[in-house]
Amino acid sequence: MQQTVTTLSKYPLVQAPMAGVTTPEFVAACSEAGALGSIGAGYLSAEDTRQFIQGVKQLTSRPFQVNLFVPEETAASEDQIEKATHALQPIANQLGLSDSKPAFSSSEFEGQIDVIIEENVPVCSFTFGLPSQEIIDRLKQHQIYLIGTATTLNEAMLVEQAGLDAVVIQGSEAGGHRGSFGEELELIPLNQLLNEALETIQIPIIAAGGIATKEHVDRLLKLGVTAVQIGTVLLATNESGANQHYKEALLQAEKQSTVLTKVFSGKLARGIKNSFIEQMENLPIAPYPYQNDLTKPLRSAAAKQGKSEYLSLWAGENVHLCKAGSVKEIIEALADIKTFS
Repeated sequence: MQQTVTTLSKYPLVQAPMAGVTTPEFVAACSEAGALGSIGAGYLSAEDTRQFIQGVKQLTSRPFQVNLFVPEETAASEDQIEKATHALQPIANQLGLSDSKPAFSSSEFEGQIDVIIEENVPVCSFTFGLPSQEIIDRLKQHQIYLIGTATTLNEAMLVEQAGLDAVVIQGSEAGGHRGSFGEELELIPLNQLLNEALETIQIPIIAAGGIATKEHVDRLLKLGVTAVQIGTVLLATNESGANQHYKEALLQAEKQSTVLTKVFSGKLARGIKNSFIEQMENLPIAPYPYQNDLTKPLRSAAAKQGKSEYLSLWAGENVHLCKAGSVKEIIEALADIKTFS
């Protein structure tokens, strides 16, 4: 019998992958606490993905998933890069960074697929699109449970038609990058999107976006979703790999403090509004992933200097409900232990 999300974890909770802030310690802690831990491998090389997987295995024997970014065919002209670099220069100056030639990354998606198979990872999820049918078939041959990400009903239908086993329905409230891959970007609140999806989609649905309390979890499970995905609410935990200044910003955030922006990566994402976003408003930016590579040195310097006003503070709409504590404490507060144990 093939595994499912609910048989892989104690509670119907999935830790959001959150590429860039997940660490082996954090992922293992989430799995140990009863959720399905998730490695955010979107920015990793194939070898780094392997090292990460092995690091998690050393800390837990419980199942976890690896999330990958599906590569996109995006081009950027020299003019776009030059204008985007020039627009970022004032912030680079404020951080004391000298002019340097940007280092552009490349995807090792195919190599990551090989690693996931070789390391016997039980679950693989995808963001920003769908892998080829050849890759889907290959992963299924190894009994790997496959999860897609959708921000519209049409995207969810494409995930189902491609033969994946489950779909994350990401509402507009979600923190971090939109998982969109359709032609038109739409911002649909989770409740509205779920009402459409639950009537149409036959594969298991995982709800995501603004889920921060036990009441949120209970209401969504009663609607009929298989599980809920939680991200922002775990970011300020002891085990989270988020920078300490990032954690402080999360814990100090008030209602309606998040905005949607492309300035950090070239792709729409929700985070806490700060000086970086304000200074870059209406200025030229490069398309994803070029903008992400251009801002990476700035974000790295800001983290080292403790300047959260220049960090990408990804967070969902309910960031004001974030609390400090251990992963175990947060997950058990979200789960009705009597019901799910």
